[in-house]
Amino acid sequence: MIIGVISDTHIPDAASQIPEAILKAFRHVDMIAHAGDLINLEAVEQLKKVCPKVIAVAGNMDKQDVCSVYPAKQIFQVGVFKIGLMHGCGAPANLINVLQDAFKFDAPDLIIFGHSHRPFNERVGGILFFNPGSATDKITAEYNSYGLIEITDQIKAQVIRI
Repeated sequence: MIIGVISDTHIPDAASQIPEAILKAFRHVDMIAHAGDLINLEAVEQLKKVCPKVIAVAGNMDKQDVCSVYPAKQIFQVGVFKIGLMHGCGAPANLINVLQDAFKFDAPDLIIFGHSHRPFNERVGGILFFNPGSATDKITAEYNSYGLIEITDQIKAQVIRI
């Protein structure tokens, strides 16, 4: 299974739509995970046009219309792996600690998150933490990016610059 990962789209504030390079890449995935700060439900509609299976969470910048549809945290299973999805909150320097605390009773193998707008792909305490960076906003990052996660008998994640 291949999961396309996106976060911090901030549509329409940072961009009018998801970048075409991402939409083109996501035509070949089995599922898309959006790690929050959609701002507008249109972001998910754009993603569903290229891959019908989209899972998302609300972020700290999302308004009530997004928060009423998407929870702040989700856990789902792919094969033998348990995956946590959450936007994150607070200071970016403390983000991994916030996520560890949020999922401490869930025992995930992978935590997908956003919030910092900076890509992150590292194992911490046996859990793979993956942030694809922001698809549209470079306020705290040098480039825009998204992610691909391949799940077989192991988890392989990569950040892709646009």
